[in-house]
Formats: sequence, C-alpha cells, structure tokens
Amino acid sequence: MNGLKIAVIGGGSSYTPELIDGFIKRSNELPVKEIHLVDIEDGESKLDIVGNLAKRMVKKAGLDIDIILTLDRRAAIKDADFVTTQFRVGGLEARARDERIPLEYNVIGQETTGPGGFAKAMRTIPVILDICKDIEELAPNAWLINFTNPAGLITEAVHRYTNVKTIGLCNVPIGMVNMVAKMLEVDSKRIKIDFAGLNHLVWGKRVYLDGKDITDEVIEKLCDGGSLTMKNIPDLKWDKDFVKSLGMIPCPYHRYYYMTDDLIEEEKESVKTGKGTRAEQVLKIEKELFEVYKDPNLNQKPEQLEKRGGAYYSDAAVSLISAIYNDKKEVHTVNVRNNGAISNLPDDVVVEINAIVDKTGAHAITVGQLPPEVNGLVQAAKAYELLAVEAGVTGDYGTALKSLAANPLVPSVKIAKKLLDDIISANKAYLPQFK
Repeated sequence: MNGLKIAVIGGGSSYTPELIDGFIKRSNELPVKEIHLVDIEDGESKLDIVGNLAKRMVKKAGLDIDIILTLDRRAAIKDADFVTTQFRVGGLEARARDERIPLEYNVIGQETTGPGGFAKAMRTIPVILDICKDIEELAPNAWLINFTNPAGLITEAVHRYTNVKTIGLCNVPIGMVNMVAKMLEVDSKRIKIDFAGLNHLVWGKRVYLDGKDITDEVIEKLCDGGSLTMKNIPDLKWDKDFVKSLGMIPCPYHRYYYMTDDLIEEEKESVKTGKGTRAEQVLKIEKELFEVYKDPNLNQKPEQLEKRGGAYYSDAAVSLISAIYNDKKEVHTVNVRNNGAISNLPDDVVVEINAIVDKTGAHAITVGQLPPEVNGLVQAAKAYELLAVEAGVTGDYGTALKSLAANPLVPSVKIAKKLLDDIISANKAYLPQFK
C-alpha cells in the first residue's frame, strides 16, 4: 500500500483548512500520501493561499503528505482513492443573486432551499456530472464524497445519472449533535440522534445520552429558549406547543418552512439596513479569512473559520472516509439511496439518514414510516428535488417550471415562472443546458 490519494475539487475553498485539519487528526488511521487541491483559473490565487497554509499545517504536524496545487482536474482525479467536492459555481456573487432575486417576490432567498437552492443546483449539476465522467474514466473505484450544496439534490443527480460510488454529506446533523451536547453541557461523543428526512429537511427522531432516551428533555430545553441553529440561520425561537406536539427535534433549516413569514421579514430587514444577504456577509468574512491565511507564520486552522458556518465539516468528512477505508461499520448521518429505510418514500431516492458505513459504502438504517405531520412536507420537497434534477440535466423549461411550482416555499405558478425567468437570465453564463 503506497498510501491514499485524495482529490479535493474546489481546493481553493476557505473550508479546505478544515479538511486538512481532519486528515492530520486522523493520520494514525488514514495513510494519506497525496492531497491534490484542484480549482479553476478564477480561483487560482485563493488556491495558492489556502494550499500554502495546508502545506504549513502538514509540515507542523510532521506528516509525509504531499499537498499538490493544480488546475488540472483530470490529473488530480486519476487513480484517486477518494474525491471530495466542495465547489461553488459562480462563487459567492452568484449566491448573493440567489438570495436577492426571490426577495423581490416576497419569497425566501436562501442558498440551498427554495428558489435560491434551485438556482444553485442548476449551475452545479452540469459540472458535477462532468466531474463524474472523469471519475468513471480515470478512477472507477474511487469514492465521491460530496459536500457541494444543495447536497441531497446534487447526490440525487449523481445517483441517477452516473455509475460513481457516492455519499453526500452535510454538517447539519453533526452540528445538531454538538449543539445538543452544548445545551446539556456534556461531551458530544455521549450524544446520539436518530436522524431521518432529507438534506436540510432532517428530523432528530430520538435523542440519546449514554444510550438513554432524553428526547423530551431536549424538547423542553428548546421550548425554554435553548439554541439549536447554524451561523447562517437567524436563531428564531420555536413555538412551544408546536415543538412539543411534534415530539421530534427540527433541524435549523426547518425555520424556512415553519416560520416562512418571519424569516422573509428578517431577510428583507437585513438587506434594507445594509447588513446585506448572508452571501454578502460571508464575502466580508472570506476576505478577512484569506488575509489571515496569508500569514506565513500561520500553520493551523484559525479560529475565525468557525464564523464561516461550515464548522464540523472536516470531522464529518474525514471520519466518513476513515469508516469506509477501515471497514468500521460505524453509524454516520449521510445522503444515500433510501432502499426502503423510510417506507413512505421510493427505494431509489436519496434521503438523509443514519447509515452503517463499511468498505462497501453506506447502508441506510430502517426507520419505517415518517408520521403524517412531517411526511407531507418531505414528499413535496422530494417531488421538487426529482424535478429539479431532471431540469438540471435536460435544461427543459417546462420541467424547471414544474419543479419550482412544486417547491414548498414558492407560493404560485405565476411567481414560479417569474422566478425561473429571472434565474435563467441572471445565470446565463452558467446554464449551458438551458441554451
């Protein structure tokens, strides 16, 4: 065994130090030899800054890992053992448009849900399928670990249109585990949550501390103002009667569906007062981060990265890679084919769920039926996702319109059509399938 080759697509991302940190921490169980950080020409300067920090981190750790910075994606993928994807087509400027366009129609403007998530998916699907062609040709045995958002929808596209072995990953479940641990003032390793649903629409069905069911206690804390949110989502408090009757832990993104009116007002206020959309705020954070990364004396993941909203990615990603490589048969929360795990959904759709991970992949743990109070929302969101994947591949206007009209956050066909026309117009350069 010569050691593992890892290809990171989107290597110039501000998240990359998270990932490198994860490989350093798990170097005793993952014999990584080469990490190829890949980006496009527009991202070359960021790639240099992040890549040099990665080299300093590895050197400080005393590890014999080659960090290779490249714009040659095919060379990076060739014979890779694992390919990770963390890219953003159009950059944060495109995300800012995704957030602003819907607000003009009094619709949620968000990176991964609603029309913003649709726009991001349309830009991303042609690129991810192109990457998958390279993997099929140059590294047919590689595992693709996808963090590119909207993670569930992009993983769905890969499953439906390629033969690549893929698992989708999101930091929301691991973030929820850590937040519950913080709420209870215990070590996160003692907390286990039974997750089931879709990406950014996942529920914690039961919560355990040292194997004891403490779901009701966590719900009580949520009702008493306990915080369970992400950096990019306002910490609006849940309606106590609703959460108690639900009997499950909603994920932070559920606010977009259950508190839509409040969040639209919050977003509009943020734009009006000059704070800007989340993307515009992140642009400032990124600028500061890259200045920090440039420091030749910096040789570890800086604290400021926590502000970026992607905390825990490295932990989730590298522990997943280790579980596959070491055949661990561990439980991870991932985006994989349903295969009967959630019985109200078809077997062949991608769900976000706890799964046993070994060298053959991730095997969803059966949860049975989702109760009616959440099933309707999940069905509607999955119908939207399936249509969005088809639209992203075919560029068919009618399918795209049906997709947006099916999205639970879009109020009417009239609005869906206006949104679609604006999205296509604003993203012309990135939507070859719609030409």
